[in-house]
Amino acid sequence: MRRIVLTLCAAEGLTLIGVFAFPALMPTFRVAWGLSNAEAGWIAGIYFLGYALAVPVLTSLTDRIDAKLVFMAGTAVCTLATGGFALAAQGLVSAMALRFLGGVGLAGVYMPGLKALVDRVSGPGQARAIALYTASFSLGTMLSFMVVGEAAARLGWHWAFALAAIASLAALVMAAGLAPVASRTDRPAGSLLDFRPVLRNRAAMGYILGYTCHMWELFTFRSWVVAFLAFVQGRAASAPGWSPTSVATVSALVAMAASLGGADLALRFDRRRVCSLSMLVSGGTALLFGFAALLPYWVAAVAAVVYSGLIQIDSAALTTGAMMEAKEGRQGATVALHSLVGFSAAFFGPLTQGAVLDFAGGGGSAWSWGIAFATTGIIALLGPLALRKGRVPSQ
Repeated sequence: MRRIVLTLCAAEGLTLIGVFAFPALMPTFRVAWGLSNAEAGWIAGIYFLGYALAVPVLTSLTDRIDAKLVFMAGTAVCTLATGGFALAAQGLVSAMALRFLGGVGLAGVYMPGLKALVDRVSGPGQARAIALYTASFSLGTMLSFMVVGEAAARLGWHWAFALAAIASLAALVMAAGLAPVASRTDRPAGSLLDFRPVLRNRAAMGYILGYTCHMWELFTFRSWVVAFLAFVQGRAASAPGWSPTSVATVSALVAMAASLGGADLALRFDRRRVCSLSMLVSGGTALLFGFAALLPYWVAAVAAVVYSGLIQIDSAALTTGAMMEAKEGRQGATVALHSLVGFSAAFFGPLTQGAVLDFAGGGGSAWSWGIAFATTGIIALLGPLALRKGRVPSQ
């Protein structure tokens, strides 16, 4: 069991190196390609639009075939998209097309990988295995900012994306080594994209809608944190040697620890209460975070690390909750809908942030950053309401 969990977590982390490659280098591309904040937001966010459009089909498919096959196909598409970005991206249109393709690839990796894990790991250790896999998304985020940031500084952005493509290819090889599972004999009735049974599952829907608010906040932060810190660093007369990508790397590492810690708290206490409290704290922090641009760079950097951890406390707990509330034979459809609405929010969040920045003055003032992140905080604070609506009478 341990080998299966480690293999899938490592393969997930390697594939994710390319996911945040553009956000990690957003300041570079904004200058090199003359992008507005809204255009940069489109490139950052369209990855998750590709994910959201593809994930219903690819994840629902795992109720019918071995999820390992979908996972392998996803890593292959990620390799193609990231390698293509290294070779062919030249501006807004080409970058958006290749990022969109990468999102389609990720749709075949993230939740199908979770389904591959659930199909191979059972018993009392399953909940912790799910939490570890979900938290490994932050490991991939950390690797993305670290590998891409360092490689771009030394070799240029083309090589940074090329290394991310090689990492996805390595994930494909690792997944191929997993033993297949037996063919399903209890395939669900109805069409592949029939989500009506999931929509009727009130308990699961509470977690799904809460996850939507969480994803809006999380991916807005991850898409814009480097640009935000670059702005604060540029305002400072003197600043520590920590680059924005280094701070983002540490933030992702803290986020992974916070996600695992939150998952453990959810096992010990009421899961909905743990998630709701986390959302209240992180959403409240978002209302103030952008105004950290008024403070010294090192204070803004520390605030980013702390805020990253607060956002992530409920991440694994929400996904685990949705998975545990899924009806038998509908796990794939449940996580498909979970990802569809969650990653739709991950698309709209970064895009909205860019539009708000342009509306509030172009991101050239601390005020504009404060307003932009406060807008995100308002969305995050809707999460506890969704969880409350999902509570069934017996709970």
